[in-house]
Amino acid sequence: MTKLILASGSPRRKEFISYLGIDYDVEIPNIDESPVQGETPSELVLRLSCLKADFISKKHSDSVVIAADTVVCFNGMILGKPSSREDAFNMIKMLQGHTHTVYTGVTVQKGNLKRSKVVSTEVTFDSMDDDFIRNYVSSGECDDKAGAYAIQGIASMFISQVKGSVSSVVGLPINEVVKYLREFGLEIPVSKVC
Repeated sequence: MTKLILASGSPRRKEFISYLGIDYDVEIPNIDESPVQGETPSELVLRLSCLKADFISKKHSDSVVIAADTVVCFNGMILGKPSSREDAFNMIKMLQGHTHTVYTGVTVQKGNLKRSKVVSTEVTFDSMDDDFIRNYVSSGECDDKAGAYAIQGIASMFISQVKGSVSSVVGLPINEVVKYLREFGLEIPVSKVC
């Protein structure tokens, strides 16, 4: 049986993969995730998801590897994970009252065979005052999240609209992953999922 490897330590991505009812291992790729000058958000997340999948596939060529990368983009600016709580505050303050786009690149790879896609989703935040933003940031939910928020958590209180894939905003476009896994011959045991 083909082994499945998730190339990510993200708890959110692990949770989505666990929904599939397939045994899998986790291996975190050691790659440079710095953007290349002039790179668009789509190009960045696609390149990084491919690099992560390649890194793990080179060590496990008979396994199916799932890798992803997510960024938030607002007014042409790419927002990754905040470097501090102050950085998180500034990100949320900038995004409040506006619509931004979340890009997630996903790659599923086995040996030299690879399927990749970028999924974009528009997310609209309500307007918030500084105290509300500070309270949100102090919750810690913003830590280690692209754009300084988690759509599936407390942040859902100030998200007024989502156009596109919610799972992609969380960090893994699960619909695309399931399609690619089936292409690679892995069956999703629905009886274990439902």
